[in-house]
Formats: sequence, C-alpha cells, structure tokens
Amino acid sequence: MAEQQTYLITGGAGFLGINMARYLLARGHRVVSLDIADFTYPERSQIIEIKGDIRDRAAVDRAMDGVDIVIHTAAALPLYTPEDIYTTDIVGTRTVIDSAFQHGVERFIQVSSTAVYGIPDHHPLLETDKLDGVGPYGKAKIEAQEVCLEYRKKGMCVPIIRPKSFIGPERLGVFALFYDWAKDGRGFPMLGSGNNRYQLLDVEDLCDAIYLCCTLPKDVVNDTFNIGAKAFTTMKEDYQAVLDYAGYGKKIVPLPAGPAIFALRVLEALKLSPLYKWVYETASKDSFVSIEKAEKVLGFQPKYSNKDALIRNYQWYLDNLHAFQGQSGVSHRVPWKQGILSLAKLFF
Repeated sequence: MAEQQTYLITGGAGFLGINMARYLLARGHRVVSLDIADFTYPERSQIIEIKGDIRDRAAVDRAMDGVDIVIHTAAALPLYTPEDIYTTDIVGTRTVIDSAFQHGVERFIQVSSTAVYGIPDHHPLLETDKLDGVGPYGKAKIEAQEVCLEYRKKGMCVPIIRPKSFIGPERLGVFALFYDWAKDGRGFPMLGSGNNRYQLLDVEDLCDAIYLCCTLPKDVVNDTFNIGAKAFTTMKEDYQAVLDYAGYGKKIVPLPAGPAIFALRVLEALKLSPLYKWVYETASKDSFVSIEKAEKVLGFQPKYSNKDALIRNYQWYLDNLHAFQGQSGVSHRVPWKQGILSLAKLFF
C-alpha cells in the first residue's frame, strides 16, 4: 500500500470530489475538501472540510497547509454565467496552483475536459490535436491548461487529465433527465439516428486514472492524458441498454437532428430547456478520444463499458431517488429542471 499522504480535493463536495474522497479514504489517505458547497456526505467526519471559494487566496492557503498532492476538480460548469466560469476556471485555477507551488506541494493534478477539442472533424482525438474552445467553458478550460503549463515549466509535476463525460454514483445533471424517463416507463428521444459513437467514462475508472497520476513516478505522469471508456458502441445501443434494464419494453426514438437542434436552440434562448449548446450540438455526432497513451504510459485499464457505466448510474439513481426528489440546480449533483421537456415526456 502506498504511504499515507494528505490530498487536497478542490470541489470536494462535487460529484467527482466525493467519489475521489471515498477512493482515497479507502486507501488510507488523509483528505482535505475545499468547496463553496457544504460537504453533506456520510464521510464528513472522516475528512477535513474547508468551506471556501477557490478564488479566495486566504481560504486556498488555509486548505493547502500540510498538503502533499492537489487534485483540482473545482470548476464552474457550462450552465454558470460566463463571468463565473472565467473567474472560477481560470483565475481560480491560478490561485490554487500558485498556492500549491508556494507551499511546495509535490503534485498538482488538473482535471480538464475533452471540451477543449471543440466540435472536432475527425476521431479518435489525440492529446496532440488542436484545441478549440466552444463557449465560455471550453475556452476557460484551455486557458486553465495554459496556467498549468506555466507551473510545469517552473519545475512542478502537473499531470493534466482530459476525461470524457463521466457518470456513476452521485451523478445527476442532464443524465437525471434520461433516468427519470426510463424509470417512468417512457421511451427516449435521441437527436439524429443515434448511430454515432459517443464515448462516456465511469467515475471509478476516472479515479483510477487520477490515482495513477498521483502515485507513478513524476517523470512518467508529468504529461497530458485523454481518459474514457474502452468499450462503447453507438449512442442508440448504449442508451437502449438502460431502457432494457428498466424493463418496460421501451425504445430509443431517433429524431431528425436539424429540426430538433433548431427547436432546442429556440427553447434554450427562451430559458425553457436545460440543454445547452455543447450538449445538443454534439449529441448527434461522433465523440471519442484515443486512450492509448494513458494505457501505454500509465497502465490505465478501464473496468466499465459505456453500458456498464450507464446502468450502474441508473441503479444508483433508483436507489437514491428519495434523497433528491424535488431538488434541482445547475451542478452535476442535482437533477436539472426539465422545463418544457417534461411536457415532451408525455409523447414518449
């Protein structure tokens, strides 16, 4: 077993944060969580909770005391305002990494996103492909990476991980919309034919990849890695697995992409739909990255296929429905308001 170390997880109360905290606690490490949200999980007594904003240097310095490794997961997601995204994802990242640098922290793991590749013209995507930010979130993730590369040049070990959309226990957000329809015995509309390949990732596999970057030799991990599921088929087939598991004999229903995307643009502009451009503009297209580099360099071996990950997340949703019914918001930890889409549900 690796020696006990102190890990700071920024965004520790978020979806990836809690999964990473549980992962580290199970391996005997000390965990500090820094988040503006309350840490409301049963593990609260097992961690050190610092409630604060990553844009607040004093709070960050307080959290950084005695820390060996930082896992930077905190981010303002695409549903936040452009200003919040900019200040959290770029200024916040600089605040945290500079504090880590000043405190002599061994490693800083930057959790980026495959959103940095924009809407690509080829697949699979490689770590060396050009970066093209779509919307404030994609652009901010690219700038945050530039900040990380600055500190790598200063001699810091800064692995950058670019995960595909990841799901698993505690993940709600846009997926809760699909699970809600599956639970109520509805079919589910899909933009386009559904024959496109859209890679996902189970959060446990992501935790494995992050932990490899925390524990393997620094010269091996001081690099950038795509992380995603190894086994995935088409959107239609992968999501159909959940409807089959739900057991109502319902089907994925393909919709013509052009008219559906136009309608979603209008509904987004009118604030009647929770789906934002990045979700609906890419949902009908191929979207997958090569994980070969992570497999070769880190020895990364994902355990879950897209289907496994979706079904595992759906079962968690069913088991925990009582805890979040009636809640909604803009993070991955709560269901998104369905808006007018709850009416559409009646037709499926």
